[in-house]
Amino acid sequence: MTYHYLTNPEEIYRQSFKMIDELVDVSSYSPENADVIKRMVHACGVPEIVEQIHCQPEFANSAIKALNQNNCNVIGDCEMVLAGMMQKRAPHGTSFFCTLNNNQTPELAKSLSTTRSAAAVELWKGKIEQSIIVIGNAPTALFHLLELLETHSEKPAAIIGLPVGFVGAAESKQALTESKIDVPFITLMGRMGGSAMASAALNALLLQI
Repeated sequence: MTYHYLTNPEEIYRQSFKMIDELVDVSSYSPENADVIKRMVHACGVPEIVEQIHCQPEFANSAIKALNQNNCNVIGDCEMVLAGMMQKRAPHGTSFFCTLNNNQTPELAKSLSTTRSAAAVELWKGKIEQSIIVIGNAPTALFHLLELLETHSEKPAAIIGLPVGFVGAAESKQALTESKIDVPFITLMGRMGGSAMASAALNALLLQI
């Protein structure tokens, strides 16, 4: 049996974003932030998420400025987030890393009586300043990051806060929007999120450099 479907990758790409442009209204956002939001829609196929996105006006420009410094750290909460990033498009000197599988993380989680995802955030100390934090999996990582930033002198350039799930995801993103950390961020309220959407948001920034 032969199926009839579009096979030209450029045309698939063009039609996809043409449809997104027709389905979502991002006119209230800057062009830089709008690009990030459209790629998040593309990653999940749900135009309606635009209504639940909270994106601070300075988010994209702050992240892009940090990436252009040529020594920016991009920190992911899980390996799947890093796997989806277009790392080859990053400026020379950009470092991508995740500490979830660091040898210190399991014992640190025990000593702190928390999850490995939250404990891994402790190992970000010393690398946070003007970094881009990308959380696409664990609500506990976002919660612990907020706790750390409220008492720590280092500040990231931007946060992509898109943990996913039924326990703590909506609450952690609500906490992000209500925090006083003074860091530009983008998040999607509620339970939706995930690694694909988080890495898509980061890729949208890389494509604007």
